Amino acid sequence: MKIKVPLQIVELEDDNFHLVVSGSFSNGTTGYWVVDTGASKTVFDKNLEEGYDTSDEEADEVHTAGIGEKPIETTIAYLKPFSLGKLKIETLRVALLDLSHINQLYSRATNLHICGLIGGDFLMKHKAIVDYKRKVLVLH
Repeated sequence: MKIKVPLQIVELEDDNFHLVVSGSFSNGTTGYWVVDTGASKTVFDKNLEEGYDTSDEEADEVHTAGIGEKPIETTIAYLKPFSLGKLKIETLRVALLDLSHINQLYSRATNLHICGLIGGDFLMKHKAIVDYKRKVLVLH
């Protein structure tokens, strides 16, 4: 089944475009996600503690690489149920990072508060297609 999720194309600076989708959590809140085709793993803002669960067994620290030269230590968590369009996600394993710097950047150009980055793990699993012309993210 194809699920089409509307995309917002946000221009943070001249010719600097980011793809953003909105999702809804089971508690009724809306979260905005950057679609990051260059990220291998999906990331969630560790400051939004109401949106995820960690367990002692899964409290592994994982080293992730950003575009800087030093690895970033992250913790693994499981998101609480949420939806992207009609796609309901019951559980999703994510890396937790402080996304304050991303939200500071976004606050200059838009009023969106970014809760996470949708990475290649999620995009591959759902056979994602980014349709720029129609401004939709197609998920299976």
